[in-house]
Amino acid sequence: MQPKPDSIEYSKKTYKPLIARAEYWPVMQLSRNRRSFIEEVTEASIERILEAKPSRAALVEELETTLHREKLRIKGNPWAVDPEDDAQYWGEVQRILVNISSDTNGKTAGQEKELLRSIINRYAEEIAGSFQHSSYRFARRAITFGFSRLLNASRVKGFGSLWSNQYTLQDKLHIAGETDHIRSLAQRGVVVMVPTHFSNLDSILIGWVIHVLGLPPFIYGAGLNLFNIGVIAYFMNSLGAYKVDRRKKNVIYLETLKTYSNLAIQSGCHSLFFPGGTRSRSGKLEKRLKLGLLTSAMEAQRDMYQKHSGTEAKKIFIVPVSINYNFVLEAPSLINEYLKIKGQERYYVESDKYSNSYKILKFLVKFFTKGSDISVSIGRGMDLLGNFVDDEGNSYDNNGKLIDTRDYFVSNGVVNKDKQREQEYTRMLSEAIVKEYHRINRVFPSHLVAFVAFEMLQKKYEKLDLFSLLRLSDDELIIPYEEFKTTFERLRNAVVDLYHQNKVHVDPKLTGDVDKVIMHGLKNVGMYHSKRTLKRNKQGDITTEDMNTLFYYHNRLVGYDLEQHI
Repeated sequence: MQPKPDSIEYSKKTYKPLIARAEYWPVMQLSRNRRSFIEEVTEASIERILEAKPSRAALVEELETTLHREKLRIKGNPWAVDPEDDAQYWGEVQRILVNISSDTNGKTAGQEKELLRSIINRYAEEIAGSFQHSSYRFARRAITFGFSRLLNASRVKGFGSLWSNQYTLQDKLHIAGETDHIRSLAQRGVVVMVPTHFSNLDSILIGWVIHVLGLPPFIYGAGLNLFNIGVIAYFMNSLGAYKVDRRKKNVIYLETLKTYSNLAIQSGCHSLFFPGGTRSRSGKLEKRLKLGLLTSAMEAQRDMYQKHSGTEAKKIFIVPVSINYNFVLEAPSLINEYLKIKGQERYYVESDKYSNSYKILKFLVKFFTKGSDISVSIGRGMDLLGNFVDDEGNSYDNNGKLIDTRDYFVSNGVVNKDKQREQEYTRMLSEAIVKEYHRINRVFPSHLVAFVAFEMLQKKYEKLDLFSLLRLSDDELIIPYEEFKTTFERLRNAVVDLYHQNKVHVDPKLTGDVDKVIMHGLKNVGMYHSKRTLKRNKQGDITTEDMNTLFYYHNRLVGYDLEQHI
């Protein structure tokens, strides 16, 4: 049984801004008070570090550990976006620490705290976004205008097609799911959007979606490495990004980052986290999330309950989002990184990285002049315990019972801090997000043809391990079309069954004549890559030019037990 196409079509609804005047946007107010906010983050971070390292010896040891890791970063993994005085600054930190460590008569008393303040303030300055309304307005218009022009030029024939308005971005970038729901929640509390993460383009894409939904700009953590790419850096700065340097693993930096996120949420800024931490190297939906930034949201909710009574305390809503691509620009390099880690010396990696503005722009031109689409699926809102909420923001447990989330932070009649308790809550929230990712994942024909082809080849050579399978020669990677078609149709039926059980979403193009669906999938899967992920050969059979990327796109449907139908 197939779903009816009209039951899974995308919405093209237009939304009015929830807050029309930019001066009332929380992110605008945060930017206006940037200096005082950085000072607030610095003081709060110092307090957190000193609470964890109360003795002078423990604090000095933490400072020395931070220095050691920063020197290794500067020497072993420098980036163009790093401050010009990086080596000089940490050289001065080393000089001060040497004096502190050699002090036997107390002359340097208090210097360790001042050094801590200096380091945290430097980190906070680096992390803090620089949102400007004029830049935001320009970036939003540039994205909409530029992409729409490319889209119309590719689909409208005749003179003047470049200036046609026949097609809009919503004909290309589809928004589905709980759109009205997230708008309702944004008026009743603070929304923390948690998308899947597959491409460096995710941040720009989500920024556009937020605008289309009429939501005020969100703040979001973006990898500092992306600021090496000029065009990406401009748009991220303009769209509300704060910087996250994943090379920095020291406690002082991580506490500063979490404090920044916590206080921004408390100030009313809607936020966006990529809880997977980084792009999915394997192509799989995230299963294990990084808990650091989710912990900051948990702590922010507890802090707001401590500071405010009754309905004065704003509620934080977690909204999972699934970004669905037919192809991912960085797929070859991502899967090679994954295979290198998984296979260690058994696998050789070839470079296929897209790390400059020219290549990003070239990709965007190709994307908008081809027939491939992207969809963004908005999931149901949750509270910080992973309970679903209604449009009014009320939480319900698994039995449908109305609950007050404040009660989960109460002990002996008062809201209090309990680190172990909140760690368990964060773990529960993480599991709920992952489950929702799988439910709102939208299956494209490209996903299914890749899954079917790889699984059929794996079953054919079931005695081979993964790496031996990936090394098979071209003449061993051929699947007779009729066999492929029969298996594909069986798997499509299984996906539709999952759809009717509300366990996955389905792209409208997955419905209809099976031959046409297969051809659409073959055309779109990995369409940008130099080696075709899947194609039909001269005899009409299915084959691949790149088993690695086939494995990557196949992985999108791992976790649904579809293998049993092969």
